[in-house]
Amino acid sequence: MPFSVEPDSSFKDALKGAEHSLTGIWVCSASPLIAEICAGAGFDWIFIDGEHSPNDLQSILAQLQAVRSYPVIPVVRPAVNDPVLIKQFLDLGVQSLIIPMVNDAQQAANAVAACHYPPKGVRGVGSALARSARWNRIPDYLTRADETITVIVQIESDEAVKNVEDILGTEGIDGIFIGPSDLAASMGVIGQQNHPDVVDAVLTSIKAAKSAGKYAGVNAFDSATARRYMDAGADFVGVGADVALLARATEALAASFRDEVSAKAPKSY
Repeated sequence: MPFSVEPDSSFKDALKGAEHSLTGIWVCSASPLIAEICAGAGFDWIFIDGEHSPNDLQSILAQLQAVRSYPVIPVVRPAVNDPVLIKQFLDLGVQSLIIPMVNDAQQAANAVAACHYPPKGVRGVGSALARSARWNRIPDYLTRADETITVIVQIESDEAVKNVEDILGTEGIDGIFIGPSDLAASMGVIGQQNHPDVVDAVLTSIKAAKSAGKYAGVNAFDSATARRYMDAGADFVGVGADVALLARATEALAASFRDEVSAKAPKSY
């Protein structure tokens, strides 16, 4: 006799109930084994990246399965704000999405529409075929899917910062995630995530989110910068990445046997 299951915990519920900023780690290796190791490290959320990593549908599915038994919430980023790709990610069982390169309210509205079934959105219906509904083992999934889906859009351009209040005002947007690296590039200071203009744009966006009653996240691999944004009200912060940690640790280990001083790690990716 088939048994009924319930949807996994949602990112927005975790954010709502949090007493502190939630810290997360990027998983960019496309490895279920590395994802599982990171999931057990004690972070609040794990960021499976499909934009700058060699991930595809199969590898993302494997990572979702690998981390499910751990007390960490998987958040996934598609490569582009595309309704077909987002539909596939949702059907895999992704419940929390960070949509990249959203520069205005219309693009934000498109992201929301891609994440919801009609009449609220344009998501295609295939729950009987999909892990998202556990192949129709989640009771009333079609009418309950909205409860578990968290839609976060990325603020990572000067244009997006200028439009951040309109983006946050888009119905269905749960929050924003600020990307200082692309933001710095768009502002003409590429590679300078801690440039005063970039930091000011990040703080402006965090303040706008708090004023709108929405969640604000930011990427900050430098611990001092991460804590500064936490103090400013960031609800969730990406504080490192699997591949970056491996790169720095192996460099340091190799250098320790050659009497060399390891190069200083970059402050972000």
